[in-house]
Amino acid sequence: MIELRDIEIFLTLAEELHFGRTAERLRITPGRVSQSIAKQERRVGGALFDRTTRRVRLTPLGEQLRQELSTGYRQIMAGLDAASTAAGGVSGTLTLGTMGLQAWMVQRVVDVFQARHPDARVAHRDVNPVNPLALLQSRDVDVAHVWLPVREPGLTVGPVTHTSDQVLVIAPTHPYAERASICREDFGELTFVAHRSPIPAYLEEVFQPFHTPSGRPIRRGPLITNWDDQLKAVSAGQAVIATPAEAARFYPWPNLVYLPIRDAPPVQWALVWRTDAETPLIRAFAAAATEPA
Repeated sequence: MIELRDIEIFLTLAEELHFGRTAERLRITPGRVSQSIAKQERRVGGALFDRTTRRVRLTPLGEQLRQELSTGYRQIMAGLDAASTAAGGVSGTLTLGTMGLQAWMVQRVVDVFQARHPDARVAHRDVNPVNPLALLQSRDVDVAHVWLPVREPGLTVGPVTHTSDQVLVIAPTHPYAERASICREDFGELTFVAHRSPIPAYLEEVFQPFHTPSGRPIRRGPLITNWDDQLKAVSAGQAVIATPAEAARFYPWPNLVYLPIRDAPPVQWALVWRTDAETPLIRAFAAAATEPA
């Protein structure tokens, strides 16, 4: 008889293809992984993995078993989580990463979550918008609240919490400061900040595209490392930035002007977490985000 833990070991090894990483992820010994796989191979009557000193890979039989087990395993775990949630069994600390004012934008989600699960607690960490996925990838936060799209492997994109219009932030001495609004074709005449970080290009261009709609290149200027550096570069007249419209409410500096961007698409914000670290606590928090306002 194969136990649920053995199925979990098999599916994790099928994903990691490395005995050591599988053991570390499941907090067991590599020997325990080997014993479990050997037991399952005896049970099915064939090799599930090809093992050499250089790599581990699924056999055709192993791939077949992975496909057949993965859906059922997810359904079983979802059922157990639902039962645990219904019984009020969600507890522990969830570390949530948010960007400045966005912590206020998701406070309703936090309130709903804590009302449903009084034994759970939310700890907050500030996410640097210049490198929005760093704390998630380093495992310093359980869930990050970031703008979409997110296409990185190993990350699960959860529910969308809200959308934001975009505004351009410029110095009051800028030639465009007297305008009522701006369009993205005007970006070809501007200089945006440059990021000193490994932010994916598809994420950066949500706010700072590399070309105008007609194809003109958009210049990059001073290198910055965080949100405050961005605002200082703008207020000094060295560059401009695009940002969520709600920033105007939270950062009303006298030396900053916020211009609506007429043709910028609304930005979606969502909860994102590491797929391999998903827990009932994370799923319960994501469920709170789907509660109608």
